[in-house]
Amino acid sequence: MTEKDMKHKVAKGLFWKLLENGGAQAVQFVVAILLARLLTPAEYGVVGIIMIFITIANVFVQSGFSTALVQKKHADASDFSSVCYFELVLSVGLYGILYLAAPHIAAFYEIAELKEIVRVLAIVLFPGAVISVQTAYVSRNLEFKGLFLSTLAASLISGAVSIGMAMAGFGVWAMVGQQIIYYFALMIVLFFTVSWRPEKLFSFEKLRSLFAFGWKLLCASLLDTVFNNLYGLLIGKIYNEELLGSYNRGEQFPKLIATNLGAAIQAVLLPAFSAKQDDMKEVKSMVRKAIQLSSFVVLPMLLGLFAVADTLVLVLLGEQWLVCVPFLRITCITYCFWPIHITNLQAINAVGRSDIFLKLEVVKKGLSVIALLIGMQFNVYIMVSIKAFQDFLCTFVNAAPNKKLLGYSIFDQWKDVAPPALLSVVMCATVMMAGKWLVFLPLLVRLMVQILVGVAVYAVLAGVFRLESFRFCLDGLRAMTGRERKEAR
Repeated sequence: MTEKDMKHKVAKGLFWKLLENGGAQAVQFVVAILLARLLTPAEYGVVGIIMIFITIANVFVQSGFSTALVQKKHADASDFSSVCYFELVLSVGLYGILYLAAPHIAAFYEIAELKEIVRVLAIVLFPGAVISVQTAYVSRNLEFKGLFLSTLAASLISGAVSIGMAMAGFGVWAMVGQQIIYYFALMIVLFFTVSWRPEKLFSFEKLRSLFAFGWKLLCASLLDTVFNNLYGLLIGKIYNEELLGSYNRGEQFPKLIATNLGAAIQAVLLPAFSAKQDDMKEVKSMVRKAIQLSSFVVLPMLLGLFAVADTLVLVLLGEQWLVCVPFLRITCITYCFWPIHITNLQAINAVGRSDIFLKLEVVKKGLSVIALLIGMQFNVYIMVSIKAFQDFLCTFVNAAPNKKLLGYSIFDQWKDVAPPALLSVVMCATVMMAGKWLVFLPLLVRLMVQILVGVAVYAVLAGVFRLESFRFCLDGLRAMTGRERKEAR
């Protein structure tokens, strides 16, 4: 494959990955808003507690091997099939553990309903095992069009069913149904839209080879997931499920932006990084471009969300959810560091240094413990704010190895992030002032005007200061639309 063809394949993969994340998440976002109006913060908190345990269990099923499949230079049908069968067997064991642990989880949180919810919701581990291999194949071969169609279909089906269940009075079980139907629908539709199928192949040798790389990523991912969800576990126990529901809802909006837009860019670039892993100069160039581009896209959206948080919550969720606004704004700041975090970690994975990846997670979790112990001495808002500061410090930890590996230090990275960050701060302040001046307008009109002001201010400033990423986006859009029209003919 020529370099020109590779660039086109990456651009096309990015286009479909952004559509997949944007389209499916837009549907899920609308569904979440409708469910928030039909359910209470306490009901959201109950399911939030369970999802923490399911998420941790899913790490064992979906982490490590899937990244190893993408990173491996020559992964064949035997690799993919062996991982698929192994993860299905692993899911059986994990489901058994959750089934037995369910009564103890319910007793710990003093919510009897948790017992049955855990045992039912844990079923998602089985389709999750297959989906992890399917998406690894998608990422390796940049078949993001099929993933887009599959996630969109699964989101529509699960969303329609869950809204119907909520309207019929099923309460928390509406959210349980949404998760289960989404996972099974996604797995089934992916079999029709993606070219990979499991074959009658199994090799312990292949698993050992992948495990040698993947076990470190598994441990790192487990550490990261446990600590990221530790705050939710503690809020649910120390305070109550209603405050946990508000924390989860406040985190959802910025997380939707950071993890989906940022991860869309990274999911496409990881295979590209891996393909160039023997040329460190080229990897550095690509990493730098990834940080610039993801910062240019993610930062204005997060700081724009910070600016309109109160208006947005009133319009979309209603007055009962205003308690989530402080959490929303704090987590907007936390996720601003996402582009640096994920790009550095993907670069380390791409050059095959999963040992470094694991060491970084151990160091960061040490910082997390210190931040948590300090935060627990104060109220929940200060605790979450300290977590945001700790995430800032972790950018230095994640970037440290790449100073030696790629010659790209954290200070060079912050210089690349600074232009879109400064423009985003100016835009944020402008939007907040506009909100105060337009307080006489109806809420929905005020929100729309604030969004338009934010988009206009950021676009004009990006054009005036000639940001490289702005030109890159415009050129890529022109090239993409031109190429797609030519292919259509």
